[in-house]
Amino acid sequence: MTAEKFIIVLDQGSSSSRALAFDLGGNIRFKAQRRLEASYPAPGRAEYDAEKLFSAQADSLSDVLARLPEGAEAAALAIAAQRSTVALWDKNTGAALCPVLSWQDGRALELLGKIPLSNTRIHDLTGLYKTPYYSASKIAWALENYPEVKAAAAEKRLLAAPVASYIIWRLSGGKTFVIDPSQAQRTLLFNLRRLKWEPGLLAAFGVSAACLPEVRPSMGRLGSVEAAGRKIPVTAMLGDQQAAMLGLGLEAAGSGALNYGTGAFLLVNTGSAPVKIRGLLNSFGWQAGPSKKESCYFTESTVNSAGTALEWLRVKFGLFADIGEVDAMCRASKNRVFCLPAIGGLGAPYWDFSAFTTFTGFSPHTDRHDVVRGVTEGIAYMVADAFDLVKKKGFKIEDLKVSGGLSKIDWLLQFQADITGARITALAETEATAMGAGLAAARGLGLAPAWKAAVSGRVFTPGIGEEERQNLLRGWRLFVKNTRRASRDLRRLNILPHN
Repeated sequence: MTAEKFIIVLDQGSSSSRALAFDLGGNIRFKAQRRLEASYPAPGRAEYDAEKLFSAQADSLSDVLARLPEGAEAAALAIAAQRSTVALWDKNTGAALCPVLSWQDGRALELLGKIPLSNTRIHDLTGLYKTPYYSASKIAWALENYPEVKAAAAEKRLLAAPVASYIIWRLSGGKTFVIDPSQAQRTLLFNLRRLKWEPGLLAAFGVSAACLPEVRPSMGRLGSVEAAGRKIPVTAMLGDQQAAMLGLGLEAAGSGALNYGTGAFLLVNTGSAPVKIRGLLNSFGWQAGPSKKESCYFTESTVNSAGTALEWLRVKFGLFADIGEVDAMCRASKNRVFCLPAIGGLGAPYWDFSAFTTFTGFSPHTDRHDVVRGVTEGIAYMVADAFDLVKKKGFKIEDLKVSGGLSKIDWLLQFQADITGARITALAETEATAMGAGLAAARGLGLAPAWKAAVSGRVFTPGIGEEERQNLLRGWRLFVKNTRRASRDLRRLNILPHN
């Protein structure tokens, strides 16, 4: 009797470490999860304990492997991970040299201002913008501020890489140190067209190529890991957003998706070459084989604070007990307020890290329902600003597939349809990231499985006309413009110095 084969997926997110086992039909048969807590030791800082992060992922993997049927084969493993979170460790001992710095960490903002390369030049090379959320400035900051990191670099025992590489390195016993282009790009040290580490960027940030992983295609034989007495080939590595796109079946140029999680990410497939849109990112999609011709690209917008903003309302102000309450609270709102959700700074298309999270439109009638609705709609407005730029570039996107934890909030999806004019299709299956990573792993193993397509669920169509939509957008953009100006002025006065 032939042993049943499983594809194992590690999904390393901002708030949890997960492992899932797929059969070759794309069905999730087993899964395990460990909660992951970031710490915020000072304004603008966000980090993880390296050992807790790795243990959470390793324990989830062990749990899933233990649940496989007797005699079953773990045929391949994939990892999809948050892309700009970076670990620094000792290659001789495996010990972390400092905390894992989250993609949300902005401590290197001042250092970034000293980098001699212009935003235009950095965007031309990397497809990204010069912000503290990408890894290069975090590594440079760590080299300056953690003596252990500086000493390890001087003694050529420093390794630095996104968390996907760190986890695989640990699981392989230090034998596999690789990264795929979709995550290498997020270091801000990677040439998007040459698909290699860029010497000029390495020099500008003071990072040695010797401490960085080998860049390999997203799918293929990348190495192996050992867990629960099994040796499992690693056949796929992807950024979480890229994996979600693959899981949504958006492999054709011109297709678009929106993933609501800790942040909100709008991605549009531009095919085999990047398409430059001012204010948006050129993101690498995936490389399906050894040839550069097997690559695809996306234009991407990033809302830095989506789930984070709602979680902020829950934790800091106690406005609700569970995210499942948000939809009903929005429906109970009787008064619109604007909120610029700038926790962690504004991402696309503004790239402004001085803006404060700001509300306007409060009156004696404003209540907690209005505040929750304002934040929820603020997320949708930020997405709409980027979507409008994509449309102006000539992409005719009438349908957006959406996934992620916040996609369960009907009010958010309806307002997203209203403010973009697009049809919004939520997925019945919300595991798009894991599904995409699993499919990539199967392809990297040389299989062409009958992988089930993501199942469409609720559909939202625009409920307002074009005149009302444009009026709302005019009001929103006036609010954003004035808020950004006021934030800069207040920071200069140093009376609201917090981040």
